[in-house]
Amino acid sequence: MSLQSRHLFTLFISLHPTLDLGQTPAGGRRIFPVSGGHFRGERIRGEVSPLIGSDLLLARPDGTFQQDVRLLLVADDGGLVLMTYRGVRHASHEVDARLRRNEPVDPAEYYLRTTPYFETAAPTHEWLNRIVSVATGGRRPGGVEYEVHEIL
Repeated sequence: MSLQSRHLFTLFISLHPTLDLGQTPAGGRRIFPVSGGHFRGERIRGEVSPLIGSDLLLARPDGTFQQDVRLLLVADDGGLVLMTYRGVRHASHEVDARLRRNEPVDPAEYYLRTTPYFETAAPTHEWLNRIVSVATGGRRPGGVEYEVHEIL
């Protein structure tokens, strides 16, 4: 059986300046507070709340970055959807240096994958509670953009 998917939405997350906690017992920890954004798909669309959201990024000793993200999505019909995801980003030392300098880097030059899950009580979007999704992403000016796909 082959894995199949369909596009769920394109998500753009805008960010406040990074908070660098430094080297913690878990690893190098940075927090990326969310300042807003939007998501657009055929079945659901809306805005990313600027009130709730952050990426608790962990720099692991092997040079890989581990994401731990919480976002509040506000659908165009007013439905509230909690989106959580874990992810992994890794790249060559050269690409990591360019990303640290906030230079434009083609997402094809590094690996950024996440596994979003959703939680909602909104009747029109309750189907999100029962799906598994994956996303590919990359940095864009002012934030991060993901292509989120439902796994069928």
